[in-house]
Amino acid sequence: MFFVRTAGEQDLEKVRALLGETWHATYDRLYGADKVNELHASWHSPASLKARLARKNSEFLVADDGKAIGGMGYAAMSTEMTKTVMLYMLYVSPRHQRQGIGRDIFAELETCFPDAEIMRLEVDPQNEPAIAFYKAHGFVEVSRTENCGNAQSGIPALVFEKRLVGDSIQL
Repeated sequence: MFFVRTAGEQDLEKVRALLGETWHATYDRLYGADKVNELHASWHSPASLKARLARKNSEFLVADDGKAIGGMGYAAMSTEMTKTVMLYMLYVSPRHQRQGIGRDIFAELETCFPDAEIMRLEVDPQNEPAIAFYKAHGFVEVSRTENCGNAQSGIPALVFEKRLVGDSIQL
């Protein structure tokens, strides 16, 4: 059984391995192994993961069964949009998918930002399992971008949002 907890520096090597495995299983067919290796080396470098772990107004979670890290999630308050939390990463290792790990990590991340009203994410338009997961958890597509992750990535993405708090009625 996996338990969701806050990640620590001691987890980063296992998290990086999980990300490499998950990215290759998901994106090799879309971008090719060489491009996935390039993106993984850049976006999931030890320094990049360590910086995320240290970032203020963020939450870095892992699903841990005492032997392995089965999934991870990372979200942070947006620096550009008020009351918006960005879900940057939610990945479950291929051998542990469909066991509720992604759901459990996501549920925890939703509670970590009490001042946020919206959760926002980017997802590859061809990643149908991820799109189905996010829609099942209340996300709706609000726009598209041609540069997922950074301004020059050249990787298209759908932008999804979920309202985290109910609309209040003004009297």
